[in-house]
Amino acid sequence: MKRRAQPWLGTLVEISIADAMADTALAAAFELAFQQLALVHRLMSFHAADSDLARINRAPVGSIVEIDPHTRTVLQAAMQVTAASAGLFDIRIASRLVDWDLLPPAGQQLPAYQPQQLSFSLTPEGKLQKLGADWLDLGGIAKGYAVDLAIQSLQQSGVQNACVNAGGDLRVIGDSASEIMLRDPASPASMAYKISLQNQALATSASYFSLQHTERGSHSALVNGQTGEAMLDAVSVSVSAAQCMLADALTKVVMASGNAKHACLAQFGAHALII
Repeated sequence: MKRRAQPWLGTLVEISIADAMADTALAAAFELAFQQLALVHRLMSFHAADSDLARINRAPVGSIVEIDPHTRTVLQAAMQVTAASAGLFDIRIASRLVDWDLLPPAGQQLPAYQPQQLSFSLTPEGKLQKLGADWLDLGGIAKGYAVDLAIQSLQQSGVQNACVNAGGDLRVIGDSASEIMLRDPASPASMAYKISLQNQALATSASYFSLQHTERGSHSALVNGQTGEAMLDAVSVSVSAAQCMLADALTKVVMASGNAKHACLAQFGAHALII
């Protein structure tokens, strides 16, 4: 097993390849996969001023914004999960996270957050029309999409057995199952559960790393899209699906609903576990 790791998307991303490959082919496979992670980071980072996401958030209401096809794919998937979950998953939460000091200020007046409001549409030409002043944050879905792109890149390089793990959002391919350990939400340094994963993706969400208590109250990076309130329960949610992008988004649906059998899981061929 050969492993390489690089910091992307706000976490350390590890790629593992189990195939027997020549050194040059192996190095090229790693490099191309990391390039896909870098691409998603460049396009969808809230922090980078020149990202698609930053340009969308800066754009005046009513304007048309040119976006990359990858960004469009993620926005389309986000809209599908939002519709299927009746708004429990929502990418229009950036102003909440900035207000809670969980995202950096964007140098603009902070827009008011209004749950359940339509703030953009995608045109047939592949562009975005901005309909509302909300700021978008793709942190709850883009990391999973980056994992999917990295896996596709590995497969195109001829890799058959591999794992891409972006801080707990991961996907494995190959003939053998991988044993995945899940943290105990009451004691995150300890492992509480083990699952077997083969040719699938798994994403886990929990509030324990982003939870903060201040004079203004308790907040986390997980937001219930129906209410705009932070999710603070000492639980973790893991979702398995064919695509890591969907697994990533659906963890927030299960976390917000508290329902490991939420109806929209079946719509996307996913399964959930609450610890």
